[in-house]
Amino acid sequence: MRQSPANRILILIKTEGPQLASAIGDALGISGEAARQQLARMAEEGLVEPVTVAAAGRGRPRQLWHLTAAGNRRFPDGHAELTTNLLATLVDQLGATALDTVISAREAETLKRYRQELETAGDLAARVEGLAAIRTREGYMADSWREADGSFMLVENHCPICAAASACAGFCRSELETFRAALGAEVERSEHILAGARRCAYRITPR
Repeated sequence: MRQSPANRILILIKTEGPQLASAIGDALGISGEAARQQLARMAEEGLVEPVTVAAAGRGRPRQLWHLTAAGNRRFPDGHAELTTNLLATLVDQLGATALDTVISAREAETLKRYRQELETAGDLAARVEGLAAIRTREGYMADSWREADGSFMLVENHCPICAAASACAGFCRSELETFRAALGAEVERSEHILAGARRCAYRITPR
């Protein structure tokens, strides 16, 4: 199904970060002026907003378009309110140890599934690429690449369990351990959505 220009712009900003109107026009194959008109309509709907940033040197300030909170809500949130309420009820009724048990069980099941899907991946590069594909299917809008120093980056532009992770840091800690075990590599989180970053990013190096 063909996506509307507005949806394509939302996905572009979500995955690539704040954008110039001209860059959005290039990505959509339209003029910069047409992109600005579309952005203006989306701004009226409260989906995007322009932020003026100073240019390097003596250049003119640039206007970058960001997603608003409403724009971010256009992406799956994993039933945020229900998830948060369920976690709170679980802790109230059964205690924090019950939540730890749930997180551990989820980690074990996820790791088993990831290992099964990655078992034919021959090297770390293939495993990282495979993990990015898995995470994209799960709603994380993931991507990966190899850095010049030989390490790998895995980035997730969206977190469909953000509400759960906000309510319990154990989910984020568990995912980090799952990545390490599934990849058989050192994994360190360098950007974190819950810390205010636009995305979650992980640097991966061989053990």
